[in-house]
Amino acid sequence: MQSSTITVLGAGYVGLTTAALLAHAGYTVYVVEPNKERLDVIKAGRSFFFEEGLDPVIRLGIDAGNLIPTDSYKESVPHSSIVFSCVGTPDNPDGSSNLSYVYSAAEETAKLAKPGTIYVQKSTVPVGTGRKVEALFKKQGTKLGYVSNPEFLREGTALSDTLFFDRVVVGGDDKAAVDAVMDVYMDLEQFRDHIAHIAHIPLGPRGDQYIATTLNSAELIKVTSNAFLALKISFANSIAKLADKADADIVEVMNAVGADNRIGRAFLNAGRGYGGGCFPKDVSGLISSALEYGVDLDIMQAAQQVNKSMPGYIVDMLQDKTGPLAGKKIAVLGLAFKAGTSDVRKSPGVSIANLLAQSGAHVSTYDPEGMEEAELDLHKSIAPVESIDAAIEDADITVIATDWPEFVEYPAEKLVKKMKGNILLDAVNQYSVTETKLAGMIYIGVGHQG
Repeated sequence: MQSSTITVLGAGYVGLTTAALLAHAGYTVYVVEPNKERLDVIKAGRSFFFEEGLDPVIRLGIDAGNLIPTDSYKESVPHSSIVFSCVGTPDNPDGSSNLSYVYSAAEETAKLAKPGTIYVQKSTVPVGTGRKVEALFKKQGTKLGYVSNPEFLREGTALSDTLFFDRVVVGGDDKAAVDAVMDVYMDLEQFRDHIAHIAHIPLGPRGDQYIATTLNSAELIKVTSNAFLALKISFANSIAKLADKADADIVEVMNAVGADNRIGRAFLNAGRGYGGGCFPKDVSGLISSALEYGVDLDIMQAAQQVNKSMPGYIVDMLQDKTGPLAGKKIAVLGLAFKAGTSDVRKSPGVSIANLLAQSGAHVSTYDPEGMEEAELDLHKSIAPVESIDAAIEDADITVIATDWPEFVEYPAEKLVKKMKGNILLDAVNQYSVTETKLAGMIYIGVGHQG
């Protein structure tokens, strides 16, 4: 272990997860969060967002004194040998990445860091950003090592993805800095089974590839990975639209296509499309970044357009099959963009609920974790409720919009008894078609009729 003290700038999904885990791997970790409300929650030993297993890890780190939440760079940065930048990179209206937090975090660190401190960029940034930060450090006369260390965690499985990673990518020109960051993850490896026990999460597979690259390659690896996964989802949805017209089944098609080892089954899942804080932002950011280099990524623009079309396609399909939606009571189960998280950013479930409300339907919604975060994004006529049963009571149509286990495993016989109607729209293609039909319900999937 080369550094005993680390600062993590930003306590979002990446920052708080990283800080909490490293605090259990023998490090003293400062996590810097300027938002007082969020900071107070962390100081109380909890996360301000839902992430399975994270709260007990935070709580023990706080109690042990190894995890130190603060809003002060002055309290943290001067004492640290490694600083992880995990600040937000929201998208601008034109789709480009807003890097104001990235540059301000680097500037503040440069003023306070001791010579030889290693600055690690974990925030997802356009390729070429690191060179600009290095120029900023040089202009200020600060001797800091700089590396890019992109994150590959998924919301809902953030702890498992960080502990049982398939690869760690570290890019930079300073070999000593690259090796030091690699050492941090090797230290984390030694404690991961213990941390998984604390978090009550299952042990994961151990890929454990450590990949050293150039700085620009590391930055491009992250956005390329997410863009390719988004492309697979949009490809599956394009074929699902064809399957609907051609009386084919998208699940059967993709099961067979994914059986080809050159292709693989992962992310070839048709449904209401992708959302969240990563895929939409990373795709638009990659398109914008490429244009700055004179490269037009037509294929990613097409993937983006397909994804944006899916909520409207699903609502139109429902209307085509059931007639006008005005006046019908429709339950929408799922507002988070995926199961396992409270995140509703660019959520297809929210979009579907709003489109149904705009069509004149009486919409009730429920999500086990995303209700509070979705409140401001929902159409004013939508009625949020506190349980599945309350949502589906006397509903003409039930829509499963997020693949929470409690939704896709809800018994069809119980569903049809509580509903007034008998139509189930499975926008994630995860519910049992057989069980639905045995219960006397009409099943509607996305390119999937069973």
